[in-house]
This record gives sequence, structure tokens and C-alpha cells, in this order.
Amino acid sequence: MFFSSPLEQFEVKILKPVFFYGYDFSFTNATLGLFIAFFVFITFFYIAFRGLRTYPKLLQYLAEQLISFLVNTVKQQAGQAGLRYFPIFFSIFFIILFSNLVGLIPFVFTPTSHIAFTFSLALTCNLAFIIIGFRLHGFKFLKLFVPSGSPSWLLPLIIVIEFVSYLLRTFSLSIRLFANMMAGHTLLHILSSFVVGFIKSGYFAISLFPFILVLAVIGLELGIAFLQAYVFIVLLCIYLNDSFHPSH
Repeated sequence: MFFSSPLEQFEVKILKPVFFYGYDFSFTNATLGLFIAFFVFITFFYIAFRGLRTYPKLLQYLAEQLISFLVNTVKQQAGQAGLRYFPIFFSIFFIILFSNLVGLIPFVFTPTSHIAFTFSLALTCNLAFIIIGFRLHGFKFLKLFVPSGSPSWLLPLIIVIEFVSYLLRTFSLSIRLFANMMAGHTLLHILSSFVVGFIKSGYFAISLFPFILVLAVIGLELGIAFLQAYVFIVLLCIYLNDSFHPSH
């Protein structure tokens, strides 16, 4: 059965109500989507690295290349010190990637299309970076909001702008990811509706055009699934580097 509205697929629906001491821990379609993404994540690497070979098979080679790519990305954007936090970046990257990918399965909820998930992830990371900055530099971390060489008479305005810009990082991170996922899935729903509508009306030949568009958009969404995970990690690494080097 198809959703009656393109936005209905983004509704969080309770599958199994669970209440504990007055708190709602209900199992929802969003929770199921995350479980599926996590299961695919674990299964992929389990199969890839089961029985390691000197000359890897395709899956092992793919996994190794992805990890190598991620290591180089973290090193380039956050420096050698950033590799200390590589396990966290590794987990975030692949959870986002597989959440994006499983969302392309019909009727599977896309966790990254919901602002609550992306905002929580971005907020947690940015709070962690603030803690790291203060732990490494103390109050000198606040130099991040004072660009060197700025005119003294402009400092109050610059500090406010830099501070607001820093706070907006959480929103830009979360909105970028969720908006891209929501837009792509909405477009897929609309095009799929055209295909079904033409077929039901008996216009099979005309339905081929939107069907081809659906295939093209799916291919595009596969690329966007990887790209958005990559962009998210790159920005996190840049923000972490600011915690390492707060001076402009």
C-alpha cells in the first residue's frame, strides 16, 4: 500500500507501546529503521572481515577502502590528533550511511530524514567539542571567537557574530542532512505515484517516462546517501580541529 501523502512516510508511528515508570520508551518505526541500519552495519563488516585474506575478496576490499578513505579524511581535516577520535567518526559515518541506504528500501523509515535524530547527533558532537576545547586550553579556548588582527572597536560585534555562528553549527549540520533525505524521498514518492497512476489508468507507455526518472533518482539518492555522510564527518572534523586550535 502507498502513502496517501508524500510526507506521510516521515511520520513516527508507534509499533509497540512501552512505558516504564511513566516514561515513554515505545518501539516506533524510527526505532525499527535504526535497528535495521545498525544490523546492516554490523553484518556488512562481519562478513567483510570474516576470514581475512592477503588478497581480499570484493567485500573485504570495499570495507578496507572505505576505512582507509575515512582515516585519510579525518587526518586531513583534524590532523593526527583527530585520529584519537576515529572510532567515534567511524561509527557516526557508517550509521548515517546505512541509515540513508536502508531508507531507500520501500516502507522502511529513514532515521536521517527526521530532524530529532540529526539534531541530537549534531548537538551531542558539538557539545563534546566544546568540552574538548576547554579541557585542552581552558578559557583560552574562547580565542576561537576573537579573530586575530580584528580592530578593537569592532571586537564586540565580531565576538557576537562568531558566537552565534558557532551555535548555528548544530542547526546547519542537522538541517542539511535531514532536508536532503526528506527532499529525495519526497521526490521518489511523487514520481512513483505518477508511475502507479498511469499504470492504473492503462497508460503503460506513458508510465515508462516517470519510471525511468524513478530509477535515475534512486541512483542519485545512492550517491547522496554517501555524500551526506561524508559531508557530515568532514564538518565534524573541521569543528574538532577548531577545538584543537582555537586561535584564528
